[in-house]
Amino acid sequence: MKPMNRHIRYKGYEVAPAAQRLPNGLFAANLTIEKATAANDGRAYSFDALDYFFDEEHALAYAFRWGRLWVDSQQ
Repeated sequence: MKPMNRHIRYKGYEVAPAAQRLPNGLFAANLTIEKATAANDGRAYSFDALDYFFDEEHALAYAFRWGRLWVDSQQ
């Protein structure tokens, strides 16, 4: 199934949470983070199945919060 995505810029990073609907009906909270600069050397960090949720919006919100914490820990 196709994941649902939203991109958010946070402290110089592109944070892209995604909610992937699984065959059992749950949503996996996935996340991709990239430096939001022209010279980011193509490096992206991907985190799959951070946790599972019954609701797509909860999965997206969780992935975004997790991404903000990750970015904050890099500062």
